[in-house]
This record gives sequence, C-alpha cells and structure tokens, in this order.
Amino acid sequence: MTDPTPPSPAKRAALDWMDANEAALSRDHMTIWNLHEPSWREYKSCAWYVARLRAEGFEVEEGSAGMPTAFCARWSNGPGPVLGGYAEYDAIPGRSQAPVPCRQPREGVSRFAAGHTDPHSALGIGSFAGFLAAKHAMETQGLTGTLKFFGEPAEKMCGSKPVHAAHGYYDDLDAAISFHPHSFAALANSCFWDTHSAPYWSRIYTFECPDPETWGRINSGQGGSGSSGVQHGHSAARAPGAIDAVCLMYTSSKYMKEAMLPHTGSWSLNEFIPVAGMAAADNLAPNIGQIQYSLRAPTLAMCEQVFAVLDRNAEHCAAMSHCTVASAWITKTRPGLPNHAMAEITYRNLELVGAPRWSEEAKVFGREIQTGLGLVPMDDPFLPEIQRLVPPQEGEKSFRAQLPPWQVNLAADDYVDYTWHAPTVRLYVGRPTLAPPEPGFRYPEWTRHAMGGVPACIDPMWATAGRVIGATLVDLLSKPALLERAQAEFRERTGGGIGGSTWVAPLLPKDFQAPVDYRWPEYVTTARGEGWTIP
Repeated sequence: MTDPTPPSPAKRAALDWMDANEAALSRDHMTIWNLHEPSWREYKSCAWYVARLRAEGFEVEEGSAGMPTAFCARWSNGPGPVLGGYAEYDAIPGRSQAPVPCRQPREGVSRFAAGHTDPHSALGIGSFAGFLAAKHAMETQGLTGTLKFFGEPAEKMCGSKPVHAAHGYYDDLDAAISFHPHSFAALANSCFWDTHSAPYWSRIYTFECPDPETWGRINSGQGGSGSSGVQHGHSAARAPGAIDAVCLMYTSSKYMKEAMLPHTGSWSLNEFIPVAGMAAADNLAPNIGQIQYSLRAPTLAMCEQVFAVLDRNAEHCAAMSHCTVASAWITKTRPGLPNHAMAEITYRNLELVGAPRWSEEAKVFGREIQTGLGLVPMDDPFLPEIQRLVPPQEGEKSFRAQLPPWQVNLAADDYVDYTWHAPTVRLYVGRPTLAPPEPGFRYPEWTRHAMGGVPACIDPMWATAGRVIGATLVDLLSKPALLERAQAEFRERTGGGIGGSTWVAPLLPKDFQAPVDYRWPEYVTTARGEGWTIP
C-alpha cells in the first residue's frame, strides 16, 4: 500500500503549514485541556472554536441542530467536493487529573470534576489542525472545494452526531474524516477496515409521584388515621414514591440482564442516576427520580430487544411504587459502515507522515511515573505498538481473532453516523501509553490522563493526526479518481447511496431535540464562586 511518490506541491504546502504552526497549536490544545468541560456543558470550549474558526475565515453556525455547544463551520474556495470532519471537546466527570507524574486532581477544582481522558482536547486540535493545513494548501495551490468542520459535543454520551445526522447536516458531504486517539494497541496507528464501532443506544426513564395522597386511600380506620378523626401525614402510610421506583428499576433490570440477550458476542449495559429524590421532609413521598441506561451492542436488533425489556420493567416498577413513568431517548446510533477506499487513501498518508515519535522530555515524564509507582524506569517507557504503523488489514485480523464470526461491530462511538451519509475513514493515531513491566500489568488510568496535559507527551499524537488529515484532504480535493472510488464503494454498500436499498436512515426523528436540559454534571457559579456540581 506504500505510495513511493513524493508529496505534491499542495500536500507539501499542508505539511509545511503544520511544521510552522505546531507550537501555536500546542498552546491551543492546552487551552481546551485546561477548560475540561463535561458533556452538553462545553460552553467555553465551543466558544473558543467558534471564535478561532471565524478568525480563520469560516462561516460558523452556532448552536447547530439546536445544541447549544455544537457548531457547523463552512469555508469554500470555489466549486468542488464538500469534505467533513469535526472536533470533540467534552471531558469526563470524576477524572480530574493534574499534568504531574502522580495521582493528583487539578488544583482549584473538586477531585470529582471533569478531566480529558481519551483525550478529546487533542482529538479536536488534531482534526482542527488538519483542516487548517488543508485550507492553507487550497489557498496557496489553487485547490477548489469546501471544508465543513463540525463541533460535536457530548461524544461520551454519543450525543451530537446522531442529532446532526437527523437534522440533515451531513447530507451534502462527499467524504468525511474521523480521527481518534488509539483505543486498541494492536491498531494504534492505522485505520479501521471492516470492523467499525457498534450501535450505542441510551434512554432515560423519569418516574414521578404526582398524587401521593391517593396511596392507601381506602383505610381500615385502624392506627389512628381512619374513622377516628385523627389524621396526620406523619402517621399515615407514605406512598413509595420515585426513589423506590428507581431502586426497583435498578435491581429488576440487574436481575433481568442475563435474560436480555444470548450469551455471545460483546455487549454492555450501564446505568446512571441523574436525579433521586426531591422530597423535603421524611413524610413526603419523593416526587421525581430518573435512571439512564446506555447500551453498546453489535446489532440494532439486539438494541431493540434490550430496550423492550427495560420498557416493560419501567412500567411495572412505576405501578408498584405509585408513580408514573416517561421515557426519552438520549441517543441512538447506527452501526459503522466501512469504506476501504477511504482507509487506503488515509493510511498511505499515515505512511508518508510516519508514526508518532516521543522526545527525551516525554520519556523523562514517563520514567517519573514509573518510578513513582515503584517500577524500574525504562529507557523507553512508551509502548512499542504506539510507535509503529499497522496496515488496516492486519489490524482487522486482531479484531477478528477476539470476535465471533457473526459480530461485525465492536465498542461504540457516534462517528458511525457520518459513515451513512458519506464515505468515511476512521483514523487511529497512537496516544502516549506506558509499556507494562510484565504481561498482564495495567497502569492506573490517571497515568494516561496526566500525559494528556503534558505537551511533550501529547503533541506527537495530535500533530501526526493533523498532518495525515491535511494530506488526506488534499488528496480528496486534487485527485478526483480517489474520491470517486470511495463514493462508488459507498453507493455499493448502501444500495445506491443516501436512501438506497440497504441504507440505514438516522434513528432519531428529524425534529429531535438534544437532551441538554437534564441535570448533567457541570460547573456552576454561585455567590460562593465557581464550583462543580454532581446531580
């Protein structure tokens, strides 16, 4: 798959732009890393991207598809392909970590505050850098076409991309690039081939107890509360209420979990309780409670089956606890659709750029972590896999070795919604990961989170991605045959493109309103100053 030809003048212009701007982009990355805002609450991070993109000449729609922390930016240099990509910038609650070689929350915030884990701060800057590099090449080398760059909030909830897709934002794309820091060591610097991410569905159930006084309305006159004429709320039987409903839902669904799906394949179901209570006194029934279920499963049919069980459980739990129940989707994604042509184009540019390389400064930080953990520091503390390339077909073999033959999708990420609207590549680049001292050893998660805030450690990853993305965009703009091959494959896989016989439409309705008004974790400002709040 190696392309022996030297870079074209346009591609050289994109790569040179990256060289000239890498230091400034490193500072930009730290700006987003230091904001560390959680899903649906990335106000400052989104505003930073909007301002920067406008300064670069993009037309930017803020709040795209009704999402306050999303955007859609567009820059055109004349007629030609419309190429898409995106930034993510949400951080994860409970993962506050300072950029130091020991477990230490960031200074000045709660240890339960959010922190970048993947990190999306670098994911966003890497993609942003690639699009700016391509824009520079277009301006200086006369390439025509349109760059469409999205701000995609709440990726950890697979939140925004299904909403953008449902509202039609991807329908005019000719191709798209999805970049992510590596998640699989065997595929650290590569592109997905056949096995793409699986569907991710999430639903929230809201239990309410609107009429607690009707519980036990028919009484026996015993115990001082019936016909005796002595009636008092403290001595009456209290309605179970919404906390009981949530507890019943939680436990009954745990009991039912092993009966939801066959014991084969890779799937997971997790829950989150954003609200439990709202009762101001011990004799009042808690009037509202919520529980969110999030499922990763290989097929849409499996998702339907699990939520049919959960819906039944919710109805029964509401009836037992004297509550009503309402359900609402948080997200519904589709399974990822491969595109070999896009993977090959992108991987050739990864070969041109090469795998990330880490400096002695980065290695010193890695050794300090190892020493602090009581390990013997290594000359090169970083995992060998993140420093070499893996052809997509070889990475695919690693996936297939651990999956049953019928399972063609694994894990979850909402980039999959791009794949049903345009030929899309999923690019992986190795993020800083420490080498284990022995097989089976696992480093604490904070080690990766800390390295995400150390420029010497994290910059090689996003800078490599930026170069690959910029070069790939140039190829798609300057070599029509490459783009046509990718689009022909897309049409074949979808039975004719968008609306084709095997095309899967967005799973959310066209008028879907993003779930931004729930009590998600966030930073708040009160008379006491800025603080972190957990529902």
